[in-house]
Formats: sequence, C-alpha cells, structure tokens
Amino acid sequence: MRLFGIIGYPLGHSYSQKYFTEKFTRENLPDHIYRKFELASIDQLPYLLEREQDLCGFNVTIPYKVQVITYLDEVDNLAAEIGAVNTVRVTRPDGQAHLKGYNTDAPAFRESLLKNLITLPESALVLGTGGASRSVIHTLVDLNIRAVPVSRKPVKGGYSYDELPGEIISDAGLIVNTTPLGTSPATEVSAPIDYSSLREGQVLFDLIYNPPVTQFLRMGEEHGCQTINGEEMFMIQAEMAWQVWNSEIR
Repeated sequence: MRLFGIIGYPLGHSYSQKYFTEKFTRENLPDHIYRKFELASIDQLPYLLEREQDLCGFNVTIPYKVQVITYLDEVDNLAAEIGAVNTVRVTRPDGQAHLKGYNTDAPAFRESLLKNLITLPESALVLGTGGASRSVIHTLVDLNIRAVPVSRKPVKGGYSYDELPGEIISDAGLIVNTTPLGTSPATEVSAPIDYSSLREGQVLFDLIYNPPVTQFLRMGEEHGCQTINGEEMFMIQAEMAWQVWNSEIR
C-alpha cells in the first residue's frame, strides 16, 4: 500500500482527500490511499510517522506550513527561500523516515494568477502573514509586483487591519486573501478591511476554495472587481505534489 495524506488543524474544509481518492480511482491505483491527519499540535508528527509506516508523502496546510520545517531532514531550495512548506516526501532508505519539504503553493499561485490576468498590477495587498502569505509574496516580488502585507498586528513594510487606509486599498491593483477567514463552515466572516474602498477593475484573489465564493469575493463582485478563488491553484499544487511524491519512482 502507498499511503498519502494531509496534516493540519482543522481539516474539515479540505478537498485533498476527495481529490486524490478520485484520482487514484481514475488512474486505476487501488493500492493508493489518501487520508486526513488532523494534528492538534505539530509535535504529534513524529508519532504519526511511527504509526503510519506506509506513508509516502503528505500535504501541509494551516497552521503548520512554517512549523513543519523544524521536523524535516531536507528542504528544497524554493521552500527554503520562502520559509514555508506545503508538500513533504517521505522515504525510508534505512528504515527511518526521511522527510524532504517542498513548496508547490508558490508556483501554483503564479500559474493561476497569470492564467487569469491580462496585465499585471503594479502593487498588491496580501492579507495575512502565515505560510501561504510567504508563498504569495515571494511570487509577487518575482513578478515585479510590489507586495504590501496586512496583518492583525503592525508588520514591517505593511499595515495592521486597524491602520490600513482606504486609499491604499483603492490603489492596489490586486488584493490576495491568504487567511482562513471565510473558510467553510464559518462562511460569514472575512478579512476586516474597508470593503467600501474597493473599486471597479481591481482583482480579488482568495486562496480559499471551499466555499467557491467567499464573503471576501462576494464583496469584490458587488464593487465590480474581478474575482478568482483558490480552486485552480489547489488543483495545480496537488498535481505538483503528486509529481514530487513520485519523482524517484516514475
């Protein structure tokens, strides 16, 4: 059996198990299984690896994309640059689990963004400062887009939600939500920005894909913004993760 999975907490919103289970059926891989591993704390990871000897790879989601790095034996160059990991390959060359971390969020975000935009904006607001935010900011900088982080607390080179001026919101060509705010089942919440400052022609990109239209995107639609959800990015990074897990096998 080849076992794969996802770690995070909570995992009720995640489509990863459904996605890979359907993929395994479609590609006639009956010995492949994908499971959700809810870890209340990242320090439970070694116990998971000891218990699940067939685990070949796993995805990492909120809130462990940065914390997981401490538990890895190797980190891919891109993931090390970004400081966040969302894909881990597990090998057991000497019987002990050897973990190598990768970042498929950044290239997946880049691909989805470029597919959906005709022209790139000069600046972007990035809501949130977690692991996903690091991937987004790295990508934006690489595309020569000025990335301004927004967080609950004051952040270097950016703003807290409380001090974020309306004109900064209006000036941004792109606003990316990297927070979990609005994820199912708590779909009525959204990042606390002044949505009345949104304008027609802006692009709102939400990394959330469940629900397909978050409160954040709905407010954008009401103000004439182009909206993009995280479903396409999710599928791109999932296929990239699959390539990582099979890179030495296929």
